Amino acid sequence: MTAFRLTIPLLLVPLLPAAASADAALECSRGLGSQVEIADCVAAAEATVDETVNAALGFAKEAAQELDGVTGRPVSVPALEASQVAWAAYRDAQCEYIGATYGGGSGSGIAIRSCRVALGRARVAELMASIP
Repeated sequence: MTAFRLTIPLLLVPLLPAAASADAALECSRGLGSQVEIADCVAAAEATVDETVNAALGFAKEAAQELDGVTGRPVSVPALEASQVAWAAYRDAQCEYIGATYGGGSGSGIAIRSCRVALGRARVAELMASIP
């Protein structure tokens, strides 16, 4: 469990710059000129956030398994899994809506990915907050 607690702060290090600005498109537009460059940067940010969500989910699942073992009630892990499925469905639907507000314009892809980054960062915070 000690390694588990020491790893959590290391997991959050890549997200520290995100605290200053939650908008990946804005972060990526600094120093980049073209929409293609910004799109590539936002795609990379999305990949990083996806990896971080998966890592945080792993930590949360370990904690849920431990809780289920201690209480003898196998409810935490299934609840976490259902929560993750529901969150992913919400993220996908919400970000598609955000993209739709661009009217099919060239910025819609960047907007969708930027939305996914913002919601992914929030999910990491939620998952990490649930770990005792």
